[in-house]
Amino acid sequence: MVMPVVTQHYIMLQRNLLYTAITRARKLCVLAGIRRAIGMAVRNNKVSRRFTALAWRLKE
Repeated sequence: MVMPVVTQHYIMLQRNLLYTAITRARKLCVLAGIRRAIGMAVRNNKVSRRFTALAWRLKE
């Protein structure tokens, strides 16, 4: 799995998303991007509420 980690999309730099990406990789996980962005993701422990409409999609 290749995960781009760049500061341009800083909203997505969250610790829980980085953890999920790394742990879901089957054989190999490559973090491509900026080392500073990885640090930003590791330090960002805030979990923002996501509006995915998952409940609505499961009903259909």
